[in-house]
Amino acid sequence: MKEFTLSNGVKIPAIGFGTWIAVKEDPGIVSKAIEEGYRLIDTAAFYDNEEQIGDSLMHCNVARNELFLTSKVWKTKLGYQSCIRSFEKSLLNLKTDYLDLFLIHWPKNNLETDQWKEEDLETWRAMEELYQQGKVRAIGLSNFYPHHMIPLLEQVKIKPMVNQIEFHPGYTQKYVVDFCKEHNIIVEAWSPLGRAAVLSDRTVCEIAEKYGRTPAQICLRFIYQNGLVSLPKASSKIRMHQNLEIFDFEISEEDMSILHTMPQTGWSGEHPDRQPLVDLGW
Repeated sequence: MKEFTLSNGVKIPAIGFGTWIAVKEDPGIVSKAIEEGYRLIDTAAFYDNEEQIGDSLMHCNVARNELFLTSKVWKTKLGYQSCIRSFEKSLLNLKTDYLDLFLIHWPKNNLETDQWKEEDLETWRAMEELYQQGKVRAIGLSNFYPHHMIPLLEQVKIKPMVNQIEFHPGYTQKYVVDFCKEHNIIVEAWSPLGRAAVLSDRTVCEIAEKYGRTPAQICLRFIYQNGLVSLPKASSKIRMHQNLEIFDFEISEEDMSILHTMPQTGWSGEHPDRQPLVDLGW
């Protein structure tokens, strides 16, 4: 498995396994993913699957220190004490004594609040404390845009090491990615396959045929060549395996340009400053 290096020197796998909804549909899916070679497991308090994941991790044949486990504090739990309590509950549910990565899931509790900057800062102070205590190996953000990150970067002692955002062909958020790279923040791509809509896109399918690859492999290789971590989901072992087989070919500069400039495709409708366009239950 290829890796990237976070700003504090911690190594993070280039591909992880996303667990939103997937674990509820198949409680044993994380065990299957680990058997296929995934080592980064991404979850969140809001996903309501940490206990099932914890059970899978306890019974897998891979040592805890060989896994990279991520969770997130939900937007209704912003603030110093709430963040600490959320973290401790996540550890209990996941049956571990540390996390490899802990993220603030969304920058705002609700869209009407004018206190989100203060709430984010207090939450981040809790994250810094957990990091300094060695309870988490890296800390970061999720769904933060530059105007959300700037107030933090101006005041924090420890800078975020990761920002997890929606990213895939048809929705690349270049300004956010460039800002993160400028500040040495690794970007993780959630919904890297564009909610499956990208997989049937004509451009992606034509490029996949050209390279003799699946559309999913083209999406994930595109993300890797952009220097991002991807967090795909897959329900079958065949697709799990295929999604890891992206390191033995390279997409040309011309085809990368074509993928970058696709019309908007597969966007979830989620935006940290807007009401969602689609009901994801969030």
